[in-house]
Amino acid sequence: MRAKLEILALVLGTIGLVGTIAVTTMPMWKVTAYIGPNIIVMETMWEGLWMACIRQADINMQCKVYDSLLILPADIQAARGLMCTSILLAVLAVLVSVCGIRGTECCHDDTRGKNVVLLVGGCLFVLAGLATLLPVSWSTHSIVQDFYNPMVVESRKREIGQALYLGFATFMFLLVAGVILLCRYGPRHRKDEEENKSYIPVEKDKVGMSVLGRIPSYDSYRKNQYV
Repeated sequence: MRAKLEILALVLGTIGLVGTIAVTTMPMWKVTAYIGPNIIVMETMWEGLWMACIRQADINMQCKVYDSLLILPADIQAARGLMCTSILLAVLAVLVSVCGIRGTECCHDDTRGKNVVLLVGGCLFVLAGLATLLPVSWSTHSIVQDFYNPMVVESRKREIGQALYLGFATFMFLLVAGVILLCRYGPRHRKDEEENKSYIPVEKDKVGMSVLGRIPSYDSYRKNQYV
């Protein structure tokens, strides 16, 4: 059961890694909000971390990479760095967790080393999840704040895109994977210590028995006492 939980955490963490990469590359962070009186929708505009895309009714979608980083709002600039950091942490978490799972060749029979590796992998998954949650929450807050701000013109108002919803789901995958590994570290660490302690008295008994076996036995009875 312990091995199955560790494998489950690794699978969830890998899904979180794929989700983090998808959220970072998807342009659907901000979507055009149609709140005007015109019900005829001619085009849809998407804004992401790296590019902006426009899809019209009669042509295919066209995307353009941002020309300058300085023209982007603060939430997008911060989201770039945090999402790249999240991808790096998730990759390290997957690699470290693979080394800490039972049955791997890393650390061989060093159970204490595997426990420490397992703990580090769980912490990395949690940090990767937090690094994903922060930019997603910040962008969501900015979109909602601008949407209800009467000073912002309707053409500049945006709605929450699909990438942000995927970002929240990715955070949950990474968080659950990290929590599973952290929860498995405590019982596994204590059980390994109990197993190691259980062998110590046995070894001492063997040593004592070997010493007793080497002590020569002397006959305390005299020969004249025998009949």
